[in-house]
Amino acid sequence: MIVRDFNEIVKNERDRVVNDAKWSSVRMLLAQDGMGFSFHITFLEAGSEHTFEYKNHFESVYCMQGSGSITDLATGETHAIRPGVMYALDKHDRHTLRADEELVMACCFNPPVTGTEVHREDGSYAPAEEAVEA
Repeated sequence: MIVRDFNEIVKNERDRVVNDAKWSSVRMLLAQDGMGFSFHITFLEAGSEHTFEYKNHFESVYCMQGSGSITDLATGETHAIRPGVMYALDKHDRHTLRADEELVMACCFNPPVTGTEVHREDGSYAPAEEAVEA
């Protein structure tokens, strides 16, 4: 059984906290945990906008706090993001995520991330075989 405390990770396990342009992510489960997915709590700064395309991963996201929107760049369709809304990038969808207020999101990635990833120029993470274990 794996039990982790978010507050302890933030205080003592800085290797599991990743920061990038106007977002931060607390990586609670990683590839090394052997679960087949990774689990993160991610914070997106109010007023920020992010374009991502996880070409090598599937992601599902559940909004716990805040408000914003997500736009599917293939279709132009925009959806409101607020507490209780989940979205899943089941086609490696290129998308833009906007945070009107700070967004607090619970995220799962498959394959799991190692914990060291940052977004590449195209908005993706490196494939698992190129990632470095944390």
